[in-house]
Amino acid sequence: MAVRTEERLVLSTGERERLAEWAAQDRGRLAARAAIILASAEGRPDAEVAAKAGVSRATVAKWRARFAAARLAGLRDAPRPGTPRKITNEQVREVLARTLGEAPPAGRDHWTTRTMAAATGLSQSAVSRIWRSAGVDPERYGPGATGDNKGVSVDEDMVRHGGQTRLAGTEPGLPPGRFLDREESWLRFNQRVLELAEDENVPLLERVRFLSIFATNLDEFFMVRVAGRIRRMATGLPVEGASGLPPGQILANTLETARELSLRHAECFGNEVMPALAEQGIEILRWKELSAAEQEELHRLFRERIYPVLTPLLVDPAHPFPYISGLSLSLAVMIADARTGATMFARVKVPALLPRFLTVARRRFVPLEDVIAAHLTELFAGLDILEHHVFRVTRTRDLEVDEDVTEDLMQSLERELQKRRFEPAVRLEVEDSISSDVLDKLVTELDVDHRAVYHLPAPLDLSGLSVIADEDLPRLKYPPFVPSESALPKDTDIFTTLARQDVLVHHPYDSFTTSVERLIDAAAADPGVLAIKQTLYRTSDTSTIVDALIDAAEAGKQVVVVVELKARFDERANISWARKLEEAGCHVVYGIVGLKTHCKMVLVVREEPDGTLRRYCHIGTGNYHPTTARLYEDFGLLTAERTVGEDATDLFNHLTGYSRKSAYRRFLVAPAGLRAGLLERIEQQVARHLAGEPARIQLKCNSIIDEAIIDALYRASIAGVPVDLWVRGICGLRPQLPGLSETIRVRSILGRFLEHSRIYAFGLGDDPGSEVWIGSADLMHRNLDRRVEALVRVTDPAQLAELRGLIDLAMDESTASWWLSGDGTWTRHHLDSDGNQLRDLQQYLIARRRARPADG
Repeated sequence: MAVRTEERLVLSTGERERLAEWAAQDRGRLAARAAIILASAEGRPDAEVAAKAGVSRATVAKWRARFAAARLAGLRDAPRPGTPRKITNEQVREVLARTLGEAPPAGRDHWTTRTMAAATGLSQSAVSRIWRSAGVDPERYGPGATGDNKGVSVDEDMVRHGGQTRLAGTEPGLPPGRFLDREESWLRFNQRVLELAEDENVPLLERVRFLSIFATNLDEFFMVRVAGRIRRMATGLPVEGASGLPPGQILANTLETARELSLRHAECFGNEVMPALAEQGIEILRWKELSAAEQEELHRLFRERIYPVLTPLLVDPAHPFPYISGLSLSLAVMIADARTGATMFARVKVPALLPRFLTVARRRFVPLEDVIAAHLTELFAGLDILEHHVFRVTRTRDLEVDEDVTEDLMQSLERELQKRRFEPAVRLEVEDSISSDVLDKLVTELDVDHRAVYHLPAPLDLSGLSVIADEDLPRLKYPPFVPSESALPKDTDIFTTLARQDVLVHHPYDSFTTSVERLIDAAAADPGVLAIKQTLYRTSDTSTIVDALIDAAEAGKQVVVVVELKARFDERANISWARKLEEAGCHVVYGIVGLKTHCKMVLVVREEPDGTLRRYCHIGTGNYHPTTARLYEDFGLLTAERTVGEDATDLFNHLTGYSRKSAYRRFLVAPAGLRAGLLERIEQQVARHLAGEPARIQLKCNSIIDEAIIDALYRASIAGVPVDLWVRGICGLRPQLPGLSETIRVRSILGRFLEHSRIYAFGLGDDPGSEVWIGSADLMHRNLDRRVEALVRVTDPAQLAELRGLIDLAMDESTASWWLSGDGTWTRHHLDSDGNQLRDLQQYLIARRRARPADG
């Protein structure tokens, strides 16, 4: 019988010092694991190490393997939010024993959280937590299972880790309270949007647009985040946030902060922007401010176009309180019948199909609800109108679809979209002039939390201000901008260009049409192209990309489209064009059960003139959406490099054929290895710094709230590694705290374009292990655990310099930005000491792109 030889671990100086530091701790799993690795590195056999550590040989082998695969990062458990009510060791043993040794239910290849929860009586989240903490992948077990986990038995170390109930903030060596609250951080992001609307140096109509964006953002926040928290609390399942605050306190803080910002938003519009618009000849008027001629014209409009679509609904013993749809404006009307003396309540819905602000004359507007209110006597003929007030209800809009029991995801989503109309109310906005009687009626009938009732100056629903912002007045807008078309040479075939070199495009500064769309159009038309594969998360209704894919399918090419039907708020549109693609003969796949497909990839397989096959790829940070590509800042890598093509092929096979590949060449892919890959690279920079070598971490993303990543960055800062974070939205990390995050700087930039790209850079650029990655993933649980995401490593020296240089520019003190402090406060830095404007990064990039030569 052959005896397995245990390979000796080889440690770097930095790794040995960090392990010794961890092992010196008096207690804790990390100390025990560090001691195991140090002993193994001395060449001691597993049996000796296990005996000394008081664990099994399997445990020693597991941590040796984890360290060999991920180095220092492999010894840590990824901390997660939430505290189970109580999971006993017996329950953990049962879950693990069933997973490892019992066949899954009939018809299943492996256990799922739903089937295991049904078998054990635990919640799905508890099952998921046990698997994650014990390091068990249920997909590797079951009939015909293969891989590293096959045949593993349950030991007590797995039970202890599977049943761990670590509270937020109890990571060994790091202080509690180190995470900022997610909801608070998001509201501060929307506050930054509001500050742009308040800035008199921003063109006036752009200020109007920022007011509209603020309102739309807040609507979505209530429909998703606030609604989700209220729903979990109502069902008895409140999840503790990473900040450590009780769920009830988080909700109270969220509602109060949102109220303050809503009032500030209304005041900005009424006291600053509306008077400024009037000075420019753009007036938003109330009914009484209109001239007699204008009122007469609106009388005619009401009779011809508004009255026919109105449906007044009376509330009395025979007519229950009507359902109020989400985000719809309504008039609450109190009427009296002089004959009977009865007083009644009625609701009139403001039609959403009509413009929010009606044009009464050139650049003179009136709110639609004012016109309806002026004609209430026509709706309630013979009755007295006692009072009327405008109100608006917000309801949840987050889809819940059980993919474990849903065979046709498209049909299930269509049914769920119909159910959205009947979700509970989570916010009630009312005019500040509303009477207490009418308000009490609304609050009672809608069953809304009194803390979520917002008294605001009229008009409500300023999301409709986008109509005003679209006025054709160039002098009141940002200067005209035409994207550069020089990223790819126009006189050279795109396949020839990409066969020669990688091309990095930066939207919207580089034209999306002449780069990404050009690749797909060329692939559809080129007779040598055999197959086109693409992921689609969001696209426009009139997308030329969809048309090109249809043309390719009709020309006989193999076309595979991985469509994400669950893209929030775009579900209905995605269902529509998914059916269109299917009808044209495209192979439409809806991704992997339980995961959203969020990666941005195109793979073109082409037969070259010499008969060989070459793969051309686009890996991006943003959606294949021609409209938003002019408004969102994103990067994309166009390449024919062999390993990228191999990785893209493997990932598409994973998406369409359920292969279980997890190792890639130039990709980091979630959920299998993206978090671990980033943690490993952070730890490598720590090790380099401890060894006296150059080290640096630069990250650009939309949000960072993943506790494992944040804690790794804290440890990097404690070690002395410089860390620069460019975060547009939510940031759960507290920078600049003594002894914890002194070397971490956090900046945010908002402006004309929505900063949307993700860049992850490690090292200084010319040192060993220096890498830069771009891709679709933010540093959030949903991206790292519940989505298919992809990052690609950029290798071209000029492109690496461009990406690093961009982050350097954003962090430069002469660039206008917001700076985050350790207490969660964002401070705007946009003026120098003399009151002059600091560099507008986006405007600077526009000017610089105009002078860019073609890459070819």
